Amino acid sequence: MSKENNTLQRAPNGASPQSPASNEPPDKAVFQQRMEAWHPILHPVWVIVTFVLLGAAFIPTGFKCKQITDSVVQMVTTYDSFHSGTWEDLGCGISQANEGKTCTITFTPETDMEPPVLIYYEINNFYQNHRSYMTSRDDNQLLGGTKQTPLAASLCDPLNQLGDIQLNPCGLIANTMFNDVITLESGASENGDDLDLVMLEDGIAWQSDLEYKFGQPKNLKTKRCDSCDDCAQEWSGDALYEDTKTGVCWRFLYPNEESTQYLYETYPEIINPIEGVLSEHFIVWMRTAATPNFRKMYGWIDSKIPAGSTLQFKVKSNWEVKSFKGTKSLVLTTTSMFGGKNTNLGNSFIAVGTFCFIAALFFGLKHMIKPRKLGDRKYLKYKEE
Repeated sequence: MSKENNTLQRAPNGASPQSPASNEPPDKAVFQQRMEAWHPILHPVWVIVTFVLLGAAFIPTGFKCKQITDSVVQMVTTYDSFHSGTWEDLGCGISQANEGKTCTITFTPETDMEPPVLIYYEINNFYQNHRSYMTSRDDNQLLGGTKQTPLAASLCDPLNQLGDIQLNPCGLIANTMFNDVITLESGASENGDDLDLVMLEDGIAWQSDLEYKFGQPKNLKTKRCDSCDDCAQEWSGDALYEDTKTGVCWRFLYPNEESTQYLYETYPEIINPIEGVLSEHFIVWMRTAATPNFRKMYGWIDSKIPAGSTLQFKVKSNWEVKSFKGTKSLVLTTTSMFGGKNTNLGNSFIAVGTFCFIAALFFGLKHMIKPRKLGDRKYLKYKEE
């Protein structure tokens, strides 16, 4: 047998012979890791120049971010608070849920507020990010499903049923919804002229939530009428709802009405039976916050508010904060390209840029006063294989 044949190995089961070197990568620089590389030397001069350039870039950027943030007009009024171990009645303070205490909150901006002017409610010390709270929901039910699995029922516990009455939607999130009623009563300019402002309450929820995550019960029956007097009864046990804003009347019938408590029955002052779980106030609340201190959008004003104007909001307080030692506030704010008012971004850039300049100054003085002698560069090479 020839020498060439001796180098071949016969594969088992009669397969064709294979060279022992056939699995080795090609003898090229890329595959054999012989690519040339650049190994920079951290010369003191280059380090100092780098710090100076970073500082020159970061500090102006920080001041620009700060300028943009400072242009945001923001006003905050706390109207119910449990602070420093004591409960403070700041106008709309309540000690029990659904008391319905009313108060008036007045805002007077010192500078012009350009539209859109956003209206938020702010909650402190309420942990929507708690795991047991976040998972307490039935997504199939929120999409309009009528059948509940044992797993969904266990997740909604203890707010899945009230005695023999099924809660729809069930769970902790849906049944602890913020239900204070906030109304814009009036808006007057500095000269006393009526501004004719309207607080819009649509367009506050994510469009993807409206389209893909929530839906009314599939067997819900509704019929629109021009007036309630002309709305003849269509189904046994149906009811009427009149929209006071548009004057339109609706006849509706929910499935299993006798054994189910629906959202409009849980929050009659916030949710109407035609919207149900498609109410944007409810959808905003169902998108849980990541921190215990958070804001959620309640409405917005699509008009300019001149400086010195007076805006009055009527608040009917139903959502109590005393039990978890929290606070409730009403926020009126404009926006910028970075969102709301947040000075942390600009301050962070300025702090990093200042550190770079200080480091450059320190290393520069060190290099001038007592420079470090560098080794001979001809010896700075890697051992050849």
